[in-house]
Amino acid sequence: MKRGVILNITIRAVFFLAVIISLSACKKDDNPLPKEMDYKQEMRNFVQEISAYSKVINPDFVIIPQNGAEIVSTTGDDTGLPEMAYINAIDGIGQESLLFGYSVDGQATPSEEAEWTGYFLDMAKNNGDVQIMVTDYCSTHSKIDNSYFINNKKGYISFAAGQRALDNIPAYPAQVYNENADVITNLQDAKNFLYLINPDNEYSTKQEFVDAVRSTNYDIIIMDFFFAGEGFTAGQITQLKQKPNGGERLLICYMSIGEAENYRYYWGNNWANNPPAWLDKEDPNWEGNFYVRYWEGRKAGKILFSGMIVHI
Repeated sequence: MKRGVILNITIRAVFFLAVIISLSACKKDDNPLPKEMDYKQEMRNFVQEISAYSKVINPDFVIIPQNGAEIVSTTGDDTGLPEMAYINAIDGIGQESLLFGYSVDGQATPSEEAEWTGYFLDMAKNNGDVQIMVTDYCSTHSKIDNSYFINNKKGYISFAAGQRALDNIPAYPAQVYNENADVITNLQDAKNFLYLINPDNEYSTKQEFVDAVRSTNYDIIIMDFFFAGEGFTAGQITQLKQKPNGGERLLICYMSIGEAENYRYYWGNNWANNPPAWLDKEDPNWEGNFYVRYWEGRKAGKILFSGMIVHI
């Protein structure tokens, strides 16, 4: 059975704040990054260890870092060569807001940002068996159409999300882009995907969510393993894998490894008052999310699902 992980390397937590989101977490006087640290290599090591651990258990397990594409380069910029140990350890790269939603949902991403990020996505794609998966944030029909068309032309698969919360199945387009009845057995076979990680915002029960997804023909579903804190049953997972047109799809589970979340099953009861050494301050932009010092005491965790998107 094909398994997978999307390692969402948005690194809101540490290293990509320097490039994409905010420098505040890295520049706090009481929490400086060690000056001598190669934090990009530390993150590569982290992802590579997760990949190695997972693929020993199941050689078909899929690893998909999300955002942070620059670390496919040895230097983390356009002067570097492909970092092949890292590229060979991953199966895809998820990228948010490549064309729409970089600063404001629905607005076009500045061309220089799209070109910069695209350079590293293509570096990975051209130097390994890496599927590029783009999530753009746009709601008008014309922008949705543009997102799908341009990403497809680049050789990427994509999803045009109308809401940043990723909590609903878009009504448009009425037919899934590049819809097909294929049996999808690996990431590279997929032609489209649905990103739906906050279903309890939209659906009342697990089964209501399962039934809604079952009615679609997406090749991949990126989802959380839990619905309102309760895991999906084996029977529900089997249902979710079936496309109504007769094909089968992959399920990819989302997980953050750059931040720990106090509403997750792994959160320790005493962490609020006695946090582990690797747990840092709360992310001011995401309540209940706490930065992780990923370079401290790194250990491979237990893999729980047939797919995983690790948000670094």
